[in-house]
Amino acid sequence: MNKYEVIVMFYPDVEEEKRTKAFDRLQNIINSAGSVKNIDDWGMRKLAYEIEYYKEAYYYLVEFEAQPEIIKEFDRVSGILEPVMRHMVVRLED
Repeated sequence: MNKYEVIVMFYPDVEEEKRTKAFDRLQNIINSAGSVKNIDDWGMRKLAYEIEYYKEAYYYLVEFEAQPEIIKEFDRVSGILEPVMRHMVVRLED
């Protein structure tokens, strides 16, 4: 298994319930072929530049271990979920 880190940015006007539901779905994808090591809830942060006229986003940073195949599914689902503004998965060195 490889070590990864993902940052997920949610739209600031999304209700907490919808954001939590979307984040839980992403966690379930990771847990299906790996394990979450750490979740850091950064909360609302100012963006470096506007994205779709938004100046803020709600951030989560997740460290996990998983099989490489799961990243493709994670990217696919993250792109489909409406509350997700952006996401980025990075493989960490061993």
